[in-house]
Amino acid sequence: MNPPPHDRQKGPGGAEGESLPLAGVRVLDLTRLLPGPVCTMHLADLGADVVKVEDTGAGDYARTLGARPGATSAFFRMVNRNKRSAALDLKNPGGRAAFLALARGADVVVESFRPGVVDALGVGYEALRPLRSSIVYASISGYGQTGPRAKLAGHDINYLGYAGVLDQTGARGGPPALSNLQIADLLGGALTAAVAILGAVVGALRTGHGRSIDVAMADATLAHNIFALHALEQEGDTAPRGEDLLTGGVPCYGVYPTKDGRWLAVGALEAKFWRELCATVGRNDFVDGGLATGERGERVRRDLEQVFSTRTLAEWVAAFEGVDACVTPVATLGEALDDAQFATRRMVVRDASGARSYAPPWKMGGESSRAGRRAPSQGEHTREVLREAGYDDAAIGALIAAGAARSGDPGAKR
Repeated sequence: MNPPPHDRQKGPGGAEGESLPLAGVRVLDLTRLLPGPVCTMHLADLGADVVKVEDTGAGDYARTLGARPGATSAFFRMVNRNKRSAALDLKNPGGRAAFLALARGADVVVESFRPGVVDALGVGYEALRPLRSSIVYASISGYGQTGPRAKLAGHDINYLGYAGVLDQTGARGGPPALSNLQIADLLGGALTAAVAILGAVVGALRTGHGRSIDVAMADATLAHNIFALHALEQEGDTAPRGEDLLTGGVPCYGVYPTKDGRWLAVGALEAKFWRELCATVGRNDFVDGGLATGERGERVRRDLEQVFSTRTLAEWVAAFEGVDACVTPVATLGEALDDAQFATRRMVVRDASGARSYAPPWKMGGESSRAGRRAPSQGEHTREVLREAGYDDAAIGALIAAGAARSGDPGAKR
């Protein structure tokens, strides 16, 4: 990969960031809201210098999502740590020229507009490739850059619906169940894109040639709908909602209510785990019914529900302490944040204000990654980033005066 005309180690992270695997990689991030920002946050956590390029108007509207007037939302802060922000108007010739100047020293560009938008703005892959042959250009969209739905709007629920996932989730006889964990957005728009970007960066390092990447959240959801496809291929059809192995079709895998209205998660799929469960609850007559279906399975499930309803969640947690049966509590998020396992793994971190967020979900050499640098205010690093691209103070001032760029206040209320 060609070295840029500036010292990339001066991005966020300092000396600490220099030891991370993506140290020296510059990413221009044109994305907003959730999927793209989470993707580039992972890259930033791995050491990349991520420059969040926002417009000069509202910027990333996740900034104000549910926040009090004048403040930055917790949502925005959680998914934009370790980044810098430059505000440019890409519809303005000066702003567009400034972005192209930044692209000459970048390794990766990530965008999440509808297909065709970046080309219309003059900042698409074909415009950038002549400037830097090694550029990796990732486009994240709902349905991809091609196909009959390419330019349609969508959200997580829509991608799950088209991919056959929503049809499979929920209780027997009930409607499809919704999750507030955005499966398509995060699995598809964030993680799938990050994997493809990392692969393309390695390829560019080896060959000197970059490439464009087309990631569709609907495609990624379909590609991971593995268990349902297994059933379709092997059995000729999928089980009705709530009746397959992992959605309530057998007693040994499901959720059970406790005396105090809480829930236990039972994942005793293997015979050894189910036997331990039966022994712990004192019902060895259940041993041959863990994987039972039909009337027999329903009877075992009802009987097990009755057993679990006799004690509180805390009492059952204590009963299964040290028992290798895959029986665990259904924790609230507050309980999860205080959980000893996650605490040992340092999965919850606090910023300078005391606000909590999640640490990167990996460890490298026993450590996760760089310490979290707070999310930037809009345009906070515009001057800094443009100087690195070769603009002097007079040229930067002219861009700002013309409305092509905006320089934010690093002390803005958060």
